[in-house]
Amino acid sequence: MYPEDTTHKEENFLVEIIRFTIIALLIVIPIRIFVAQPFIVQGASMEPTFETGQYLIVDQLSYRLEAPTRGDVIVFRYPKDPKKFFIKRIIGLPGETITIDRTTVSITNSQNPNGFVLDEPYIDSMNPDTLLTQELGENEYFVMGDNRDASSDSRVWGTLNEDLIIGRALIRLLPVSTMEILPGELEQPLSTDAK
Repeated sequence: MYPEDTTHKEENFLVEIIRFTIIALLIVIPIRIFVAQPFIVQGASMEPTFETGQYLIVDQLSYRLEAPTRGDVIVFRYPKDPKKFFIKRIIGLPGETITIDRTTVSITNSQNPNGFVLDEPYIDSMNPDTLLTQELGENEYFVMGDNRDASSDSRVWGTLNEDLIIGRALIRLLPVSTMEILPGELEQPLSTDAK
């Protein structure tokens, strides 16, 4: 009988671990950079739609193929400090004019020159003191939190440039009881015809 060559087995095991790690990184890193990334909700600005501590997967790929749309819940880099990430809902699209008159949000665009009022069933309250008109330029979006009274958003710091958008909320994973695909997505459009 010959003694077992344990050194050779350990080297093979180590080589396999290194190989597995490299393959895993080659798969995970491009997905993380270009396709999807995790995001943990912090703060009350999107309540009751999203609560602090909820774990989301953000879809980074869709907006490379199509433009963001009104009502999408997005994660983006905060314009005043791009190291910080915010989550808000898109209210206004490039080229539109947003008017906030107390608790009413209306949009004027080329398809609706007389404007239309947003139907926002997810809003519980909104401070009635807000009076604002904002024209959006090319590649500019107007975003607001669903919890209007606790949200720092476009009403405070201005428009959001498209290049700061990371992606839209694709999956809510945790807590498990709230697991959902496209969380916060609306079943109907955000508009009603202005009369």
